[in-house]
This record gives sequence, structure tokens and C-alpha cells, in this order.
Amino acid sequence: MSAKIENRASFDLIRYSQVWEDADLLLAALALQPEDVALSIASAGDNAFAMAAQGPSKVYAIDLSFPQIACCELRKAMYRQLSHEEHLLFGGVVAGNMDRLAVFKTLDLSDEVAEYWRVNNQPIHQGFMATGKFEKYFGIFREKVLPKIHNRSRIEQLIEPKGAEERAAFYNKKWDNLRWKIMFRLFFSRSVMGRLGRDKEFFAYVEGSVADRILGRAKHALTLLDTSQNPYLHYILNGKYDAAFPYSLRAENYEKIRANLDNIEFRQVSIGDFLDDYDGKIDAFNLSDIFEYMTPEYTDELFEAMLQKSSLGARFAYWNMLAPRQCGKSLREKYNLVTDEDANAEFLANDKAFFYSKFYLDKVK
Repeated sequence: MSAKIENRASFDLIRYSQVWEDADLLLAALALQPEDVALSIASAGDNAFAMAAQGPSKVYAIDLSFPQIACCELRKAMYRQLSHEEHLLFGGVVAGNMDRLAVFKTLDLSDEVAEYWRVNNQPIHQGFMATGKFEKYFGIFREKVLPKIHNRSRIEQLIEPKGAEERAAFYNKKWDNLRWKIMFRLFFSRSVMGRLGRDKEFFAYVEGSVADRILGRAKHALTLLDTSQNPYLHYILNGKYDAAFPYSLRAENYEKIRANLDNIEFRQVSIGDFLDDYDGKIDAFNLSDIFEYMTPEYTDELFEAMLQKSSLGARFAYWNMLAPRQCGKSLREKYNLVTDEDANAEFLANDKAFFYSKFYLDKVK
């Protein structure tokens, strides 16, 4: 089996039309400064835009997939040319009507990106931020599975404001029934998620029950976190944002992102190839959960390539969803890379995108 995910999984479709990682957590961890140069996994762009809003000197956002880069470049044009309300309507993440194809024709895009969306214009018509493979997977859960577990009134009760004790009581007495346990485990099983949501190769190094681990994290989010202010939960349940928005879609952050658009650059490239061609130092890394798809040996190989290009004080932020991965002990000692397990646990405890089993913030001392 190839160690590189690009040799095992397809990257010719939009897997994610939104980013399912908590930008608030990421920004708190990386603590970006005006002089920083940052490297980020692009995905659908949300967290790269959130990073740019902090005013670092540069954010390089990279992805292996051209469709993901096309999503990011489209979002960049939306920030530059559309109002906040228009952005949400065009993306299809709030209720409302818009002639999206007409709006698309007004957006200033490169020839390559514009042609991609002209050929693939159905997502534009529908509201492209709701049309990635992972977003459609949640749509199936919301429309086909969840109604067989709870009625609409109970779903709305789940996300009403409550204190911690009331949330726990609601979950234990009204939400956590046998149908929830059975259907959740079926729908979020390795086989179903690999076919409908992610790619089966993304689970190549995962051991044990996928569904049981995600169910445990879901219980954490539904009892210990404020469900009324969790945008990721709201979108999963409603297919729209309403009372809570992720960082990149909040009205108060819109102008900060717009003011820093020239400092973000999207590239279709692997991390290894990017680092081979990059001559400077990097201060902050948003690595998503990319190590999930790699062997421990290749994880260390990639970490060493990044550490060789890291500044003193560089920060590395990354998640584990199911496969345990972090920089190896020998590399940590060689490059004086440290992590604070207590701080990492606190970050994870407050992670609103609750699918992940581990969060790491590593720092070069």
C-alpha cells in the first residue's frame, strides 16, 4: 500500500464544500501574529480565511484537489465582491432565494476556475457550499435517518439553550434511545461513511469501531457543550445556519477577511512538493487531519520536512479523527518540538466540530 494518500484516493471531486474543523479552536491554538507566515490545508477554505483574518503576513493554503482549490477561489471572489448576506445566500447556507447563476457571472475568477464552475454549474445553482460529498452525507442523515429516530420538535429541543445539567438530562432521558444508538452506529460505520461520506482509504489505518468512537464524541458535544451555539451541529440538523455560524461566516468577521484577501494564496500542490520549492521559514501550520491517511513512518518523514522549514517558535495544529498520529519521539527531541497534553485536552474538550478524538498543538522551542 502506498504511503501517500494521493496514490490511493480520488481527488477529482468536491469532498468538502465547507470545513468541518473548529476555526475558533484553531485560531486560539495558533495565536497568529502580524509577522507570521502560515501554511494551511485548504480544503474548502473556511479555516484558511479565518487565519488570514488575523492579519499574518501570508497564508499559503494548499490542497491536492483542484475542485477544492476551485471552491476556495470562488469563496475568495465572493468575499471580495459580495456583501455578507449575499455571500450566505449564494453559498446556500441560509434560507432565501437568489439567482445564483446570474451572480456567478459577475464574479472575477481566473479562466481555469471559471471554466471549472461553468462545466460544473449545478452546485452553483443549488448553493455550492451545501453540495460537497461530506455535506451530502450529512444531508442523507438529516433527511432519511434522523426523522426515523426523533420528530422535528425533539430535534429543535436539542439545540434550545440549556444549562449543562439540563442538557445531560435531556440527552439521557429523551434523546439517547435505542433507535439513536442503532441507527447512529449503522450510518456512521466504517463501511457507510467510507462509501457515502469520506473515502474508504481514509480509514486504512483506523482500528476498532468507527461508529462507537464517533458516538462517544457526539454524546460529549450534546451534553457538555452548548448545543444552542454550535454551528456544526446546527448545520447537520437543519441543513442551514441560523443562530450560530462558523468563524468565516460571521458578520463581525466578514470585513476582516475581506481586508486580508491579498495575503492568502491557494495552490494545488502536496505539502512535500510545496516545501521542496519554498525557501523561507514557516511560523504556523494548520494540518487538518492529514496524518490519518498516512503510516507513522511517512508521518515522521513529512514532519521532518516541515520542521526543516520551521522558524523558532513555530506552531503545528492538527487533529486525529480515528487513527492515532503525532510527530515521533526522536524527531521531537531532534528539533525540540514540545506539546502540552493538558492544554491539548482542554482544546479538544471545547471542540465544537466534535468528530475528532485528539487535537495537538506542537511548538518548536
